[in-house]
Amino acid sequence: MKLLLDAGNSRIKLGWTRAGPAPEGQVIALAHAELHTLPARLAELPGTGGAALGVNVAGPRMAERLQAMLAQAGYGVQWVRPARDMLGLRNGYADPAQLGADRWMAVLGVWSALAAPRPPMMLATFGTATTLDTTGPDDCYAGGLILPGPALMRASLAHGTAELPHAAGSVQDYPGDTHAAIVTGVAAAQAGAVLRQWLQALARYGRPPALYVSGGGWPEVQAETQAMLHAAAAARGLPPPAIQYVAHPVLDGLARLAGASCPPKDCPPTGGPRP
Repeated sequence: MKLLLDAGNSRIKLGWTRAGPAPEGQVIALAHAELHTLPARLAELPGTGGAALGVNVAGPRMAERLQAMLAQAGYGVQWVRPARDMLGLRNGYADPAQLGADRWMAVLGVWSALAAPRPPMMLATFGTATTLDTTGPDDCYAGGLILPGPALMRASLAHGTAELPHAAGSVQDYPGDTHAAIVTGVAAAQAGAVLRQWLQALARYGRPPALYVSGGGWPEVQAETQAMLHAAAAARGLPPPAIQYVAHPVLDGLARLAGASCPPKDCPPTGGPRP
């Protein structure tokens, strides 16, 4: 058994795998303030100690805390970092090390589950930050966007202005109160970013990308995103885009890597010819 670890900006997610392409059993999610419960949660897993594979975007202090707690439970952690090429997916960043490890693993998790020859693919993750990442039919990660997530957008207005509230409400065509105006503005901004990248992929690859979404902020922007995409597709004579939700793409990527026949840092390219 290998422990899978996703240390994010607000939560720590834990899964495990024996050798499969996805986490097995129930994923454990802990807020940073709940980290002290980690030893007890590790005891719930079907196994004691061993190897752990993880990504960390929560900073070096969090990495140190996790490593110490996992070591006490008998786990040795290998932190995965982006590479120029991993499991056949080529990293299009000018400096691969600048790409967030969580984004890289999430994209790898979705991309590697697609049957070859793979279509263009877009993954939109709505967490503390919203990230929009695209891969092409050439098995190359093309890049993506980072913007504040829905909750962070609302919080920034409440904290950065004197009179705007921490809004809650529903999306409306023409909001008639401040709460609805903020909620609708946030949803429109998020959906507009998704639409932009969808159109960019359509123009670049000549066909719309397969669209995947993840993250706790998705329900807040789902209706607006679907409406914008459906209108854009209809205007171009295309069918409405199918949107598939992925619960734990980072852990999926780690599971794929854990099941590979080589160490993560040494995995050679396995895709077709490179441009």
